[in-house]
Amino acid sequence: MKRRTLIALFMGTAAAGVLTAVLAPRQDQPKQRAFTLQTVDGDPFRSADLAGKPYLVFFGFTHCPDVCPTALFELSALLKDIGPAADRITPLFVSIDPERDTADLLKLYMTSFDPRIVALRGDAAQTKSAADAFSAFYRKVPTASDSYTMEHTAGLFLIRADGRLQGMLDMHEPRENQLQKLKLLAAS
Repeated sequence: MKRRTLIALFMGTAAAGVLTAVLAPRQDQPKQRAFTLQTVDGDPFRSADLAGKPYLVFFGFTHCPDVCPTALFELSALLKDIGPAADRITPLFVSIDPERDTADLLKLYMTSFDPRIVALRGDAAQTKSAADAFSAFYRKVPTASDSYTMEHTAGLFLIRADGRLQGMLDMHEPRENQLQKLKLLAAS
């Protein structure tokens, strides 16, 4: 009887180990976040330009009434508050509204925010490709005034220097959490 119990225990433990190995999440593998966009000066900006550097990405648009400018103002303040560590992070603002966000408009818009934030734009296909690379959501929503607005992911994607997603920065979380996340990103 003891032998059967030991065999059953061994088999159960082995099966549990196999099940755990199968069900356990794999270590976060760097996702291929390939994209090509343009800076406001018309220079190409490729995901490869970020290799080995920590960066963050915020998808938004210049006609956004509140979320985008608020997030960019808060990000500017956070970058200032973490001091020299902020210089190790490349912050990106990617326009999801290629129809209206011309290079000139984007350049003017960005003068209100930290100059380290790199504004990027592309055509519709490039914009979709960049958003897809981060699994970011956006869509055009008609308004009553025969215009439109954009719904979009409002968090900032934090990407470590090794290309792995560190997480998201939510502008609604406590400021101390935001600062800690950016410090960790800068140290990656």
